[in-house]
Amino acid sequence: MESPEKTARLLYDALATGDRAILDTLLDPAFAGQATEGLPFDLGGAHDGAEAMIRDFWWAIGRHYRARAEPAEFLALADGGLVVLGRYTGTARDGGRALDAAFAHVITFTDDGRIASLRQYTDSARWAGAARSTPAGQRELRVVRYDVADGVAAITLDRPEAGNAIDPTMVEDLDEATFRAAHDPAVRAVLVRGTGRSLSVGGDLAFFAGAADAIPERLRGMIDRYHVTLDRLATLDAPVVCAVHGALAGGGLGLAHVADIVVAADDSRFAVGYGAIGLASDGANTWYLPRLVGMRRAQEMFLLNRTLTGPEALDAGLVTEVVPADAVAARAQELASRLAAGPTQAFGHMKRLLLRSQDTDLSDQLAEETRRITASGATDDAREGITAFVERRRPDFRGR
Repeated sequence: MESPEKTARLLYDALATGDRAILDTLLDPAFAGQATEGLPFDLGGAHDGAEAMIRDFWWAIGRHYRARAEPAEFLALADGGLVVLGRYTGTARDGGRALDAAFAHVITFTDDGRIASLRQYTDSARWAGAARSTPAGQRELRVVRYDVADGVAAITLDRPEAGNAIDPTMVEDLDEATFRAAHDPAVRAVLVRGTGRSLSVGGDLAFFAGAADAIPERLRGMIDRYHVTLDRLATLDAPVVCAVHGALAGGGLGLAHVADIVVAADDSRFAVGYGAIGLASDGANTWYLPRLVGMRRAQEMFLLNRTLTGPEALDAGLVTEVVPADAVAARAQELASRLAAGPTQAFGHMKRLLLRSQDTDLSDQLAEETRRITASGATDDAREGITAFVERRRPDFRGR
């Protein structure tokens, strides 16, 4: 049987690594947990049973914070228990605000050495202060600009001094901007663009280099939310136009992948680049590239770090059209405005049918086409479009 201090240290190690198997061996099935009242996200209060403590407290903390309990002192009690003093350190997942809160844990043990109970004392105000209280759709943007005019939502990456590299702030702002676009019925097209010399050079390597021992945690914290953003863009009813200038690399390529129309400058460059930094892939690159450019070209881009020029990207099927660098902004705006005047709901059905076709057999696709064309036929825009065709006039679509 391990000493109480060693068992407690194993507990903190298992929590830091998310090792459920170790937690199951350390906690008595009748474990009783008591968290500080007033913690945000309903974390406080009693958690009866090992499963409840793991699921509703420790794992719930992980859903809202990137934090760890760092024990500093282990003080033995006369009854065989322990008081553990230390600090919670980390950041909130939503907003990235710092968490730094002292804790005291009173831990008791069963006769066979398993952990019978844990009572937590901590400053709930510090936890609440780290958590963002502003709801999605109302959050301040810092490195992304968001504007809506004439049905077009322009999402502009605005971190030019860093090549619009993707860091946690950029991910949070993209999440906020795409949330606004997805929940605004006035938005009938989205234009993704960037300031400075490049649309995006990909992930901000300086952010990762600053904490070499925490690279996995930083990657996970950023990429989960970034992927939600990409999925949101891919599944909007509103068509998405992406304007590419300069470099588009790494995870930044995902912004072009999920777009419906990609306008690229003739001097633009496209690269994945992961092999040069010892990482695998993110940004939906491994899903889209084999489908867009073919497996062999995708393998070349990944394994040999092949860079595609704008014209090569056009030939490979990665972009829709290539124009002179000084014409990219105007051409992308023109296309977004044109799409914003179209039948938005029908566009949404088209987008979903095309995405589904990548992995669906013919009979299932035919059934889905039947369902979606019938659904689109019930819209005001379908009635207007058919009537306008018969009357030989231009339709006036309203996105309804």
